[in-house]
Amino acid sequence: MPAKNPAKTKRAREALGKSDVLQKGQLAAWFSAVQQLQNPVISACLQVMLLTGARPGEVLSLRWDDTNTQWKGINIRDKVEGEREIPLTPYVWHLLAPLPRRNEWVFSSPTSATGCLTEPNTPHTRACRTVGLDGLTLHGLRRSFKSLTEWLEVPVGVVAQIQGHKPSATAEKHYTVRPLELLALHHEKIEAWILEQAGITFNASMQPGKLRVVAG
Repeated sequence: MPAKNPAKTKRAREALGKSDVLQKGQLAAWFSAVQQLQNPVISACLQVMLLTGARPGEVLSLRWDDTNTQWKGINIRDKVEGEREIPLTPYVWHLLAPLPRRNEWVFSSPTSATGCLTEPNTPHTRACRTVGLDGLTLHGLRRSFKSLTEWLEVPVGVVAQIQGHKPSATAEKHYTVRPLELLALHHEKIEAWILEQAGITFNASMQPGKLRVVAG
């Protein structure tokens, strides 16, 4: 007997037409499904996973102290480098600001033993299924961020730094650690483009916590 279900392998998913990455044309359906989830904490968490390209565990472990609203940064507890700082982009901040501050966790849960949201695989799978996106995992949202940046003229090293990957020697002759402000120029461009493809009209000048989006 095989140790793993052969029907659930990457090769099998691809053969069945299921992909663990969001295509540009699928963004509107995905955002619509995720935004309709009844739990706003889970809804925000999933959107942040896609828009930051961070590992699921890195997003779930975010604390309020990790967010710097003055300098618009998020401190990510990186399993590879230890820590890295990424931009607190406008839409992400508008997602985070209205969340309940029950404890130190950004994505808190009153029913969890730790007070922190555990991996929201089930609600994400359920949401994806309603719009025909079977097979998309939480880690697939991280892959999607990288894949979607290919549509934009974003330096490979910028994407790597945001995601916590060192660029390969062939991608950049020298590994450059870019300051937060420079990363933000690119990251905000990526965020705005993804929202545009999703049909979301977002007013970045609005006060955080009073998010109003229009999906068209």
